[in-house]
Amino acid sequence: MIKYLFLIILIISACSRNKNTDIENKQPLIENTSQLQDATQAPFYHGVASGDPYENSVVLWTRITPTFIEDNIDVTWEIATDEAFKEIVDKGSINTGPEKDYTVKPIADGLKPNSTYYYRFKYEDKYSQIGTTKTLGTGDDNVNLAFVSCSNIEFGYFNAYAAICKEDIDAVVHLGDYIYEYGPNRYGDSSFHKKNIPPHEIVTLQDYRDRYSQYRLDPDLRNIHGKFPFINIWDDHEITNNAYKTGAENHQKEEGDYNERKEIAKQVYYEWLPIREGASHYRKFSFGNSMDLFMLDERLAGRTMQVDSITDPRRTAPDHSLLGQEQLEWLNSSLSSSNANWKIIGNQVIFSYCDWGYESFRFNMDAWDGYPNDQEALYNTIKENDIKNVVFVTGDTHSAWAFDATNNPFENYNRKTGDGAIGVEFGVTSVTSANANERFATEVVLEHEKKIVDSEINPHLKYANLRDHGYLLLNINQDKLRATYKIVPSIKESSPDTKIDKVFEVESGTPKLLIPEEM
Repeated sequence: MIKYLFLIILIISACSRNKNTDIENKQPLIENTSQLQDATQAPFYHGVASGDPYENSVVLWTRITPTFIEDNIDVTWEIATDEAFKEIVDKGSINTGPEKDYTVKPIADGLKPNSTYYYRFKYEDKYSQIGTTKTLGTGDDNVNLAFVSCSNIEFGYFNAYAAICKEDIDAVVHLGDYIYEYGPNRYGDSSFHKKNIPPHEIVTLQDYRDRYSQYRLDPDLRNIHGKFPFINIWDDHEITNNAYKTGAENHQKEEGDYNERKEIAKQVYYEWLPIREGASHYRKFSFGNSMDLFMLDERLAGRTMQVDSITDPRRTAPDHSLLGQEQLEWLNSSLSSSNANWKIIGNQVIFSYCDWGYESFRFNMDAWDGYPNDQEALYNTIKENDIKNVVFVTGDTHSAWAFDATNNPFENYNRKTGDGAIGVEFGVTSVTSANANERFATEVVLEHEKKIVDSEINPHLKYANLRDHGYLLLNINQDKLRATYKIVPSIKESSPDTKIDKVFEVESGTPKLLIPEEM
């Protein structure tokens, strides 16, 4: 008996030695953002997320941060109708490793429309936080969406994200500039304590991964991802400033091959966001009979290089395009065939004619005004096919706008009736990125807003806020659409407080902005 006991001890001792040796031989995983990690969240430091919801499926997301470099990690996941996970409707196991930056993106299937679900992940003996998501409806359901854009971590706290967590919405639509590519103090508030990681402009694969890791460790961004499904589209800063198909303003020869950088940026975007991967980034989401949401790609699908001015002859050249022929045909066809009551266009840059009113800057050649061929073609499609209830929702400018949408407000447009417009357009202010109020005194900006919201300069422009940060809420039903602009008091102190700045309504069948108190 003693002999057998001694043998067992030897075997246990050998196993222990082998296990310790295995650990000693493993290389620790060095994270450049480890100083931002909350130890209580390990190994799910970046939280959980969901996105691209359909009526019967949704993309789930998390990232594992192992202690050591692991080539193969198996992560299990489950989704249920209840927070206690007694009614599990789908589950599975998925493998990841350094080639995916330890991210996982299973698709939960077999779900019911217009329903709330709870999901979580498990790695070894640890569970992630529990996330909440929701599928799209199939009938005449009311739809509630929050729209955001332009979140620069060096400018201030993501208070808009914190505030949205208190809203009753179906999904968050991010219109682009989810991250910024610059090095520290290159484009930000130098007095603010948060600085970009890595401490230089991002170019390499690891650079882009580190920058997304930094953003996703922000508690406000982590929390909003865990509470609502996201529908994302990239703008330029996910790649580099003023990006287009074959180049970018902020890409220089010494930074290497642009196409290689672009492909790296796309790869990391897909790794770190809960988004379906397919042949094209532009896509449609159907919210039953209530609305169709068309998410456009106005950077990489077909955009040609921006021209210098509104008088540049290249601006009207036949091959000068914002969307590219394939995407433009898809959009025109999809709008024409849509049976939904409302057609919402997730748009990166302003569609409507827009005179900014500055002596040194009147027309933005990075917006649709710089691409009049596509602008006119889309206008004509909507006008000639009598497509009703078209709503552009636009990011990029760090400012809030409200237009009766048209590419020419000086001909065949009536400011009082809205006749001549093809729909309406809501510009979304930034989460944090700089607007005019960071550069000019408030009273100066207020005077400029009055100047451009003018029947002579911009007859179709009904509202502009070039000062504040926040988000836009859309409430949509069969009869009308209600748009609520919410702003945060400050981005220099952490707070979820907001106030309503402006409310508009649009009645079904009429391309005109209405202010509720004037109705």
